Amino acid sequence: MAKILVLGAGISGHTAALFIRRKLKKEHEVIMVSPNSNYQWVPSNIWVGLGLMKPEQVKFKLEPVYKKQGIVYKQAIALSVHPEGYGNEQQPYVRIKHVSEDKIDQEEEVEYDFLINATGPKLNFAATEGLGPDNFTNSVCTYDHAEHSWKNLEASFRKMKAGEKQTFLVGTGHPLATCQGAAFEYILNIAFEITKRNLNHLADICWISNEYELGDFGMGGAYVKRGGYITPTKIFTESIFKEYGIRWIKRAGVKKVDGNTAYYETLDGEEEQINFDFAMLIPGFAGVGMKAFNKSGEDITSDVFAANGLMKVDADYSGKPYEEWKASDWPSIYQSPVYENVYASGIAFAPPHTISKPMKNKNGMAINPTAPRTGMPSGVIGKIVAENIVHRIKTGKNEHPHMASMSKMGAACIVSAGYGIRHGQAAVMTVYPIVPDYDKYPKWGRNINYTVGEVGLAGHWMKLFMHYMFLYKAKAKFLWWLIPE
Repeated sequence: MAKILVLGAGISGHTAALFIRRKLKKEHEVIMVSPNSNYQWVPSNIWVGLGLMKPEQVKFKLEPVYKKQGIVYKQAIALSVHPEGYGNEQQPYVRIKHVSEDKIDQEEEVEYDFLINATGPKLNFAATEGLGPDNFTNSVCTYDHAEHSWKNLEASFRKMKAGEKQTFLVGTGHPLATCQGAAFEYILNIAFEITKRNLNHLADICWISNEYELGDFGMGGAYVKRGGYITPTKIFTESIFKEYGIRWIKRAGVKKVDGNTAYYETLDGEEEQINFDFAMLIPGFAGVGMKAFNKSGEDITSDVFAANGLMKVDADYSGKPYEEWKASDWPSIYQSPVYENVYASGIAFAPPHTISKPMKNKNGMAINPTAPRTGMPSGVIGKIVAENIVHRIKTGKNEHPHMASMSKMGAACIVSAGYGIRHGQAAVMTVYPIVPDYDKYPKWGRNINYTVGEVGLAGHWMKLFMHYMFLYKAKAKFLWWLIPE
């Protein structure tokens, strides 16, 4: 009998657990450890942050789903991984601390034969002074954050109705933040809602980002086929912002928020500030802070995890210069290089480097997006990790027939730009591959036939459909496995 332990019930970990449970006989045990009792469909949190959906519409309880599927569920935080066991006991385990009400703060050692670290990121608000919902800015990273954001956004709308001007600041709240797509979607929807209320004359809507050019999105930008023409995402994004009346600040690293003022440095090294009435700024991401220890109890965290706390996998971490980066630097099986029964999927794996070109200003501050791995890539990675573990258990061979490098993986991104069956619209962009491969595609870095962008009502319908479809899949309903990642 094999025991498979999954840490984290986000898109990647939840996908992995469901596929492993479906493909292995019941004699094998699948254990899920997650601190959150709910699954959340993160892409729809922005609608919660606009008052267009309730938190209940983007989440559901995990325990009933896992009970029905035969997955052991522990509501707990993973504290440390012990991949060699301890002392004479060589069975590897993870030390966890329960957070459920009936077992709160109880610690437990959970043994495993295979481990999938899918903990996702720590939302590192603390890396920027004054950032986050406990301080001066809002967030849509969780449904709780998004609900809180709507209360503050609604208050700004009320002030505008009373004739008071409001400045809305949306973007990245750290010089190395990622998830520009979520912020981009949120600012477009704020603009749409202001227009719907006929309040444009009282609104100043500003985008602030660490991107060198608009439309970078942590992918180094792209060229997309649109209306028969090849258009850089810079032009694609700028045209949408102009249409929605949004001004922008790019090449900016926010380093402090105090009251209603955000302080930032530019790539030129200038110190700047901007005042706001409402701000939603995405934080930097980091690992969740798990430690690792060998059988002697010695700290081996730096062997298992990168400096940012994300787990090392089969990638090139040599730190070579930007000019030498290759698509082959990126991992394909997400296996730990030091422990063959340990994997990391989704945001939990450490990228070998950014996709966007690294930049520093004259003061030494790095200002550029880090690599995005949310949504579709996380689901695909979770599935292939699951399939490889199943293969290893069934065959007894340490081989990996399934691969999913982000340099060979496409992604579809649907950014809603208004909500409503008849009046909503969305910007739809497909990119293939996510990590550009200039050896294979020397002109564009990507296959231009599969890298396209369009804006329209049909994209909004598609995003609404995906909301319900992926929640159906995550609930493991009838034939759920037929729905693609």
